[in-house]
Amino acid sequence: MDHRLLEIVACPVCKGKLNFDKDKNELICKFDRLAYPIKDGIPVLLEPEARTLSSEEVK
Repeated sequence: MDHRLLEIVACPVCKGKLNFDKDKNELICKFDRLAYPIKDGIPVLLEPEARTLSSEEVK
């Protein structure tokens, strides 16, 4: 994931900061507890495509 891109992308729900999870290849919004997938190097920032994080994953 390009760090320059990570600086400008935001959660489409709350407009907050997203964190990159390298192991799962996802962008994480801790506030909304959503994980957005990255497919073929492209972040899919659509709420219906995001998975809900468990409380253990948000820590």
